[in-house]
Amino acid sequence: MNEVTITITDRDGITHQVLAPTDMAMNIMEVVRAYELAPDGTIGVCGGMAMCASCQCYILNDVELPEMGPDEDAMLSEAFNVKPNSRLGCQINITPELEGLALELAPE
Repeated sequence: MNEVTITITDRDGITHQVLAPTDMAMNIMEVVRAYELAPDGTIGVCGGMAMCASCQCYILNDVELPEMGPDEDAMLSEAFNVKPNSRLGCQINITPELEGLALELAPE
């Protein structure tokens, strides 16, 4: 499988089903950018370094995700609008295990 289907609810509440490649070393933040699901300059401001939380998202279903690293945990401890299901999209690489993932972009 070279693509997984991911459901992303944008900041306007519109839900999009997108195909994300598993063989291009992309992450959730880059998929959101590629599909233009957030205005330019509002997601991935730090370039995916877990330093700004602009790609924060809420995981809506039970899909196996990589464990949260210390940088992501530290950034989320300082971010706004954090919920128990918050993750940074830049820290979630697109892998076959993400098939069926549903998430919502956190407010700006």
